[in-house]
Amino acid sequence: MPMLSVSGLTKRFGALRAVNNVSFDVNEGEILGLIGPNGSGKSTTFNCIAGLYARDAGTSRFEDAEIGGLAPNGICHKGIGRTFQIPRPFRNLTLIENVATAAFFGQDRGKSRADCWQLAEEALSLVGLPTDPRITTDGLGAAALKKLELARALATQPRLLLADESLNGLDHTEMEQAADMLQRIRREKRITIVWVEHIMGVLMRIVDRVIVLDHGEKIFEGLPEAASRDPRVIEVYLGKGRAN
Repeated sequence: MPMLSVSGLTKRFGALRAVNNVSFDVNEGEILGLIGPNGSGKSTTFNCIAGLYARDAGTSRFEDAEIGGLAPNGICHKGIGRTFQIPRPFRNLTLIENVATAAFFGQDRGKSRADCWQLAEEALSLVGLPTDPRITTDGLGAAALKKLELARALATQPRLLLADESLNGLDHTEMEQAADMLQRIRREKRITIVWVEHIMGVLMRIVDRVIVLDHGEKIFEGLPEAASRDPRVIEVYLGKGRAN
């Protein structure tokens, strides 16, 4: 049984069909890449799964229970964490307070303040950020903000992590480090990961399977090496005439 099963997912914005009848499964323990050019429907798919958008059609079953229609906090409480493309930390809180707040509202809502603080320290250490309670978000660069966003998601204690464009705004070295970090999270925390990205190169090195979207429709599902040779995928990323 898949950990997450998405079937017939459709989302419209007026006359625009941003996601059209998309179906896929996520198996426990894997890293699944969800890729496609900008505007292909990747983040909209995430937002429907995570409850930020109400879908127009389709179902999402997590551990064989329907989660469609639940609010984002309810989906988080079920065990699904997510990051956002653009990190928006609480600027009036320190690093560890940002992450501890996420822990408090996470899957286990019976945690004490001390429990949340410990989860925050563990999450910050895992992503390579300091746990000193005096350090604020002032002056954090793009890579550090991405790490903080990831730490906040991890502090909710998810079994499934939806990582949305974790490479955006990073240089090549930072991209490689971010990819290695997701592998370590999967290995050490045994968290299943769906990674949305429009940058293919680094992602393809670590994912087990890949799904490619274009104009809201699924055009490929399979192994990364097969995707890199698929004529339609090549056309989507490189333009007509480059697939031959």
